Amino acid sequence: MGLELASYGTEYYDEMADVGFSDSEVVSYVRDALKSVAEGDTDRYNQLIGVMHYTEGLAADEVALLVTSLKALSGVVSHVDINLHDALLSSIFGMSMWNYGPDVMDALVELIKSLAVSNGGFVDSCLDMLVRNFMPPKSFIGFLRQPWGCARKNEVLNRVHSALSDIAYLVPLAPLRLLPIILKRMPTMFDNEALLVMYVESMLRLEGSAIGEFIGSTMLMAVVDRLVDLDVEIGWDEIIQEDSSKGIFHMELEDVEETADYVGKGGSEFSRGTLSGLNFGGNVVSDKLDNLMVLTCQHLESCYDEGRLTKVFDTLLHSFRITILSAYKSKFAQFVMFYACSLDPGSCAVKFANLLSDLFLCETQPPLTRMSAAAYLGSYLARAKFLSTSLIAYMLKRLVGWCYNYIQIHGGEVKSISPQAHRIFYSGCQVVMYVLCFRMSSMVDVPPLKSQLFQMPLEQILHHPLDPLKVSLPSIVKEFLRQAKSARLFTVSENFFFSDLLESDSSKAFGGRERLDMFFPFDPCLLKNCDRFIRPNFVYWSMVRTTYDDEASSEEEDDNDVLLEDAGARSFDEHDIDLDEFEYSMNKMSITPRMSSKHGLTGGGLQASMRMPAKIRPSTSPESL
Repeated sequence: MGLELASYGTEYYDEMADVGFSDSEVVSYVRDALKSVAEGDTDRYNQLIGVMHYTEGLAADEVALLVTSLKALSGVVSHVDINLHDALLSSIFGMSMWNYGPDVMDALVELIKSLAVSNGGFVDSCLDMLVRNFMPPKSFIGFLRQPWGCARKNEVLNRVHSALSDIAYLVPLAPLRLLPIILKRMPTMFDNEALLVMYVESMLRLEGSAIGEFIGSTMLMAVVDRLVDLDVEIGWDEIIQEDSSKGIFHMELEDVEETADYVGKGGSEFSRGTLSGLNFGGNVVSDKLDNLMVLTCQHLESCYDEGRLTKVFDTLLHSFRITILSAYKSKFAQFVMFYACSLDPGSCAVKFANLLSDLFLCETQPPLTRMSAAAYLGSYLARAKFLSTSLIAYMLKRLVGWCYNYIQIHGGEVKSISPQAHRIFYSGCQVVMYVLCFRMSSMVDVPPLKSQLFQMPLEQILHHPLDPLKVSLPSIVKEFLRQAKSARLFTVSENFFFSDLLESDSSKAFGGRERLDMFFPFDPCLLKNCDRFIRPNFVYWSMVRTTYDDEASSEEEDDNDVLLEDAGARSFDEHDIDLDEFEYSMNKMSITPRMSSKHGLTGGGLQASMRMPAKIRPSTSPESL
């Protein structure tokens, strides 16, 4: 059929060349060709269709004929019938601008705009044709790395987005009709990486345009959904293997030394700390995710520069609640939130912390949602360099206040520890200790915050018969108690004894099948390209200044017996704590965790680092949790 139409196009070209029509005469010829179809004469009509099938390798006169024909059609769009001329319309809408030079592209875009404005029945097809040109034909993908390929990309996409903007202005309902087309045409995570990245690039470009006022939030959420789809496809079977014989903090120091050795032997300095090139080199899914994360971070940066990040962040928050938070142990997608918060510490960063704390404290939320929110909050407070110490102290106060109220409700008599029954309580306790492992020193350096920390009823909570120290992860408990002792948060005696560094059955039970006790979603990002957006605002364990002096306490580190004093210990009761100070918001939020065959209920990122060379293993710090 294509060859037959092409031969018709040749006849049309020969006739035009012989007669030497002017532009106005060509318009008349095309109009007559369209009218003749209703009379049963399709010869000239078929010749016109054949011209639309001209593609590559056109001579200059053939290009001129195609341009003239497209312009002529733009002048007679009122004579184009959606039923009589469906073959011609199919040929026009099937044209790819990537196959033509600027003159043909311009003429084609004008025709598409004229059709969209002339008849509402053409709008969807015009929009669909433009959206399909977000991506080149597959045969063109290899040329995108070449200078002329990049130039062609800019030529095409600039015209496509200009046309979409013009149609949206001339046809007010066009943006709403555009949205389902974009979502339907969006490549899946299994499609070619270059095509997926180019398509998302256009989606984000539209989000920042005038059309974005109508459909931008939905498109941004669709991009986040695709990030999560890719994220959950990255397997961690080899990573989720904790070496319980070593403390996680000690293991990270080993990895730092190994990474330094690697760099010293000629490894890239860029790889230092991320290890992503070694972990995921050649992993097609992680490469796609990495490149999409870079695009998204760049877009957020432009939103900040344009002064509209706050509005966009509200969309991100909504997307986080319904997509990322409910994805089973998302590994990297959540760093979009982290980066957005780093751009606006005074507003976005506080909003995110409030959302997470409100979710954890809200009694109407499902347990897994509350535990996941706690994990996100703890990891966020520990890792975000841009958070103020006062905000961290305030969030800790809310968490500790809830934990204290919990033990007050449950009294002092507990027949046996039931990790599953009290898993939300244990989540809160572990988060408090985890954050303090990172932030205790900075808090005790500020007198008002030190006073606030010392007034928190941590002693009563940790001494309660529910025994959170036995249920929480041993590595966290050990580091927390060590820093607490050095800061004189507690005074040590033999009334409390914690010696087993191996993970207990109680710890495993409280985390449940999802192992949310080992879920710290803002562990270091292992994607090498997007790491440059995260690293400047990220707290690594090697950067943490603890409350103890390493040389003075080297002997203490070797002793696994950590003692917590009752007799003579500081009683928080003497501070006359007013529990009203622990008021917190219990906003009711409606969240339905998403369930699917590939998404578990609730989740986030279990990150890891790795020994050199490329043997993946748990991280050497809280990162490995």
